[in-house]
Amino acid sequence: MTSPMSAPAPAGTSYSALLERVRYEGAYPTRERAEESVRSVLAALGRQLVGDERVDLAARLPVEAALVFTAQVPATTPLTGWEFVKDLAHRTGGSPATTRWDVGAVLAPVAKLAGPELVDRVIDRLPSGYALLFGRAELRPHRRTARTAGTTSAARPFADREAA
Repeated sequence: MTSPMSAPAPAGTSYSALLERVRYEGAYPTRERAEESVRSVLAALGRQLVGDERVDLAARLPVEAALVFTAQVPATTPLTGWEFVKDLAHRTGGSPATTRWDVGAVLAPVAKLAGPELVDRVIDRLPSGYALLFGRAELRPHRRTARTAGTTSAARPFADREAA
């Protein structure tokens, strides 16, 4: 069931089309490599996003992608954008740099499917740092959370760049 603000994925948006778009965005050599990125990034995002935004985003994704996204139990402590990338790199065995590339290659087409209004809501729901991951400027001030309140700037180099 979708909330009144959500809409199903646009007609003709198939999982295959999403994979091809991710393959193009990420300059991946194969469709299989693009699918690995889609699955890992959407699973990671599914661990972060809650509420109506989670439901609405799932409704706009192709069914196969929505199933990967919604199969995840949301984490009790949300991660900043940089923590999200580092956690995903750890889970996939990739470097933070290649993982950041993968995240951008997946979230750019996801943002197009979601539309600007929903992407704004998703970014507002998440801690700082996700705007850049969705290909947008980080225009809001850094929210201090229990997780980041006691850290120094040196401990959060990516978050500081995002807030600038």
